[in-house]
Amino acid sequence: MSRLLLDTHAAIWLVEGQSFSVAAKEAFATATQDNEDALVSPMSAWEIGMLSARGRLRIPLPPADWFERLLRSPGIALAGLTTTALVASSYLPGSPPRDPVDRILAATAREGDYRLVTRDRELLAYAGQGYLKAIAC
Repeated sequence: MSRLLLDTHAAIWLVEGQSFSVAAKEAFATATQDNEDALVSPMSAWEIGMLSARGRLRIPLPPADWFERLLRSPGIALAGLTTTALVASSYLPGSPPRDPVDRILAATAREGDYRLVTRDRELLAYAGQGYLKAIAC
């Protein structure tokens, strides 16, 4: 099994205790059994900051503190963000999402052979094209 990479909203749902799909719950359970942390991209820290700054996400802590608390959660680790993935996000095959952060997440997942946990329709459609491993949450 591939390691899990959480899309930003999946990380938010995890902190908020939201319900995940059966497939996502099973993937988390398998990762826990295998002692593999679910990964969160540094780009999610940026997205959480932007969502908070725009008033689209209300969190009880400053965004940087919220993200650090997320990283201290059991079973969560920070994914690497390489220059290779950043450049690759500009040259993704097929019909990738237009959103730059989604492209970076897709390139990171492809580079690390991770399964992206997401509800984003464009990322799931991209996975449906066979260019990305994804689990709908």
